[in-house]
Amino acid sequence: MKPYVQMDKKELKAELASLMQEYKKFQAKELSLDMSRGKPCIEQLDLSMGMMDVLSSSVDLTCEDGTDCRNYGVLSGIHEAKVLIGDMMENHPDNIIIYGNSSLNVMYDTLSRAFTHGIMGNTPWCKLDEVKFLCPSPGYDRHFAMTEYFGIKMIPVPMTSEGPDMDMVEKLVAEDETIKGIWCVPKYSNPQGYSYSDETVRRFARLKPKASDFRIFWDNAYGVHHLYDDKQDYLIEILAECKRAGNPDLVYKFASTSKITFPGSGIAALATSPNNLEDIQKQLKYATIGHDKVNQLRHVRFFGDIHNLTEHMRKHANILRPKFEAVEEIFEKNLGGLEIGEWTKPRGGYFISFESMEGCAKEIVSRAKKAGVTMTTAGATWPYGKDPKDTNIRVAPTYPSLDDLKLAAELFTLCVRIVSLEKLI
Repeated sequence: MKPYVQMDKKELKAELASLMQEYKKFQAKELSLDMSRGKPCIEQLDLSMGMMDVLSSSVDLTCEDGTDCRNYGVLSGIHEAKVLIGDMMENHPDNIIIYGNSSLNVMYDTLSRAFTHGIMGNTPWCKLDEVKFLCPSPGYDRHFAMTEYFGIKMIPVPMTSEGPDMDMVEKLVAEDETIKGIWCVPKYSNPQGYSYSDETVRRFARLKPKASDFRIFWDNAYGVHHLYDDKQDYLIEILAECKRAGNPDLVYKFASTSKITFPGSGIAALATSPNNLEDIQKQLKYATIGHDKVNQLRHVRFFGDIHNLTEHMRKHANILRPKFEAVEEIFEKNLGGLEIGEWTKPRGGYFISFESMEGCAKEIVSRAKKAGVTMTTAGATWPYGKDPKDTNIRVAPTYPSLDDLKLAAELFTLCVRIVSLEKLI
């Protein structure tokens, strides 16, 4: 079929009438499918059920150094967990704090600490007239929601396939002392699935921010979440690059096992410089005597080492790869050549990003919901929920079954075509 923009009004109306008949058939199915969040599916969760068997009442819960995991103590996490997570994050165990189950919670605490007590002796952010953050967009909606909750002014920065627009980032942080941070999902980004190029990572490490308490919030949520064995993205390790550049304290790096084992029951970690670690632990000792060491030990006993964790992630990929490929195939079959939308084809992570014609995203999502498929709210991938061109839609293929996913993708592409035709007419 020729591109919609090349059709005359009569052709457009005939096409729309035909598609509306298909849409009514979908409505008659009374579907109830959820593609709103990037949740692991049941089959993925089943991969980690062996974790429930590695500890029992008859098992020794003592660490290699003699620490009894049943008791208080070990503020920064047990050594074995630091080694395992350090290998996953590509950081030395001494540069890591193991927290509870959620890296999002660690990010929240990091912001909160900056507001109440400041970073490394700097003025607490709550005492400043204004605090700003750079927000690569489209980006992670929960980053933006958290920033908005603290009253931080968000400045969108365009995302490219190489990462954020670094010319803009470098200029803004060098000129404005009220800019205190930037959110980054550097590998298989949410929602586009982009990974930062070597040049982008090096430019981040060499930033010259005007604010001495500026920090890069490096959320490496999808560091080991590849879809393919033979096509994988790799990142320069940011902390090592910052150290080489003479900027050792510039980055807070976050990760967790939330989409590796059990969301809500994993372990989270922060990796950063010795100076930052010292600053953080001054506060942390008042908040906890130590996080859940039994769960840390459970993860260590289940995986053993990074090799087994890598093999575990291959099993995840075998479940997810057919889902991503099915969505991409249906998008190409139904939308290819019509010039009414573009989509990313990531090599990992949890999302596909769809760009509609300008002014169509909200209506596409609304129309899909009326036929029984819930998508991420249009605009959620931008600060304040305001997509300036109303084009971006985050597609989350992971949770539904493959059959349900194919049905949802068919309906979604139908909605894209209908809304685009209405726009053109």
